[in-house]
Amino acid sequence: MGKEVEVLIEVCREGVELPEYAHFGDAGMDLRAAEDIDIHPGETVAVPTGLKVAIPVGYEIQVRPRSGISLKTPLRLPNSPGTIDAGYRDEMHVIMYNSSRGGEEIYSISEKGNKEGIYRIKKGERIAQIVLKEVPIVKWKKVTDVSLEGSNRGGGFGSSGIK
Repeated sequence: MGKEVEVLIEVCREGVELPEYAHFGDAGMDLRAAEDIDIHPGETVAVPTGLKVAIPVGYEIQVRPRSGISLKTPLRLPNSPGTIDAGYRDEMHVIMYNSSRGGEEIYSISEKGNKEGIYRIKKGERIAQIVLKEVPIVKWKKVTDVSLEGSNRGGGFGSSGIK
């Protein structure tokens, strides 16, 4: 089992559950919506969680997609992983994008088949996961030529191919 880190958390909306691990040993904790919200095709929304945190300096919380939502719906977390910094004290939100190209039908996030249309998130539904990560503090050392340090592996974007 990993080391425990105490993170202060405030419930700022009624009826909100604290994030929790679905299974022992999981890296991510499930994060739930604090209100009902519809996400229309092509729309990006910030889904409130009803939670505020005080993360210790030297850590961040990463907001990541839930694999089932990513696989079964056109809902995406466009800034994934999102970062919640140690100094942030406002309510956490999950930025979600409906990549549907159209459709007026309303679906739930438990719907399968990546159907095109409006997705309705209900209060209390698990919409993302959060992971607490340690973040080292960078100390820059300015040099005139980085190629003098180590060796250049060469190549650029896509240079290693796909096989």
